[in-house]
Amino acid sequence: MNRKYLTITIHVAAWGCIFLLPFVFSPRFREPNFDLTNPWLAMFTTLNIFLLAFYYFNSLVLIPKLLANKKWLLYSLAVIGCFVAYTLLPRLFEEAIRAEMPERVAKRMARRKPSYNPFNGSSALFFLVFTISTSIKVIQRWFQAEQIQKETENEKLNTELSFLKTQMNPHFLFNTLNNIYSMALVKSDETAGAVMKLSSIMRYVLNETKNDKVALEKEINFIEDYITLQRVRLTDKVHIQFDVEGNIEGARIAHLLLIPFVENAFKYGVSTKEASDIIIRITVDEKEIHFYISNSIVAAQSSINGSTGIGLKNTKRRLDLMYPEHLLKVSKEDKKFIVELSLHK
Repeated sequence: MNRKYLTITIHVAAWGCIFLLPFVFSPRFREPNFDLTNPWLAMFTTLNIFLLAFYYFNSLVLIPKLLANKKWLLYSLAVIGCFVAYTLLPRLFEEAIRAEMPERVAKRMARRKPSYNPFNGSSALFFLVFTISTSIKVIQRWFQAEQIQKETENEKLNTELSFLKTQMNPHFLFNTLNNIYSMALVKSDETAGAVMKLSSIMRYVLNETKNDKVALEKEINFIEDYITLQRVRLTDKVHIQFDVEGNIEGARIAHLLLIPFVENAFKYGVSTKEASDIIIRITVDEKEIHFYISNSIVAAQSSINGSTGIGLKNTKRRLDLMYPEHLLKVSKEDKKFIVELSLHK
């Protein structure tokens, strides 16, 4: 159902319930001899129209113009004025109603002193309408303010994430170009293939950078291309293991979220003089994506404990922004640097 028609339906149903309240709770309407004569009907209709007008007058005029602008006194006076007018309306119909009654009853009512009592049963309807109209409008304005604040915060987060991406991508490309440069210096036959692989990597980085999240399969292929590119400069002393377990179909992950950990392992965990290894494992279950990576701590690169580089710092910040419930564990065991990360799918 269209939202506009749904709102109208809710308003009509609510007013129907409010208009039926006097019939339900007022003993006068339940008297056996009660006759809904024209004066009673006119008074009942007028009071209901007044309540209806007051509801929208309060919602659309008094609250936005006075209450929202902190004009407390004017708002209070306006509401009190409407309340006084509402409580005085029944007296305007008193003579007409009396004229329609039997002469004996009319004379008895005429002997009574007319008194003004604003706090009678009908005034409860006024306060009910006042409370509902004010509460709904105040809550709506509160939700609007919350929505604006949320949109502002989201825009701020998106700006920060974009900034982090622009920092990380050049950092990764800079390191990769250095590797190809080293290959070119020694005139390696694999330089051309490495340039083509880098071209594929750059295409992925540039095409997907506009997306907050990408298919996990694409990110895995990207990591495999990166590892292939790194193998070119490594010796047989470096052992690399990359395993993927579980069903990755349909799983999504933040773009370039894992590559800084992989890049860090190659930066600090390989050596041309001693045996070293890098183990990467991605496991997917029904609810989470688990990432594990470990690399040997090479003596010459022991400064890993002091600085993990721009890429890792940015990744930790992105995790805080995009996966506030993530679990990240960084540890050192048996001369190995280990990173374990769990993310909700």
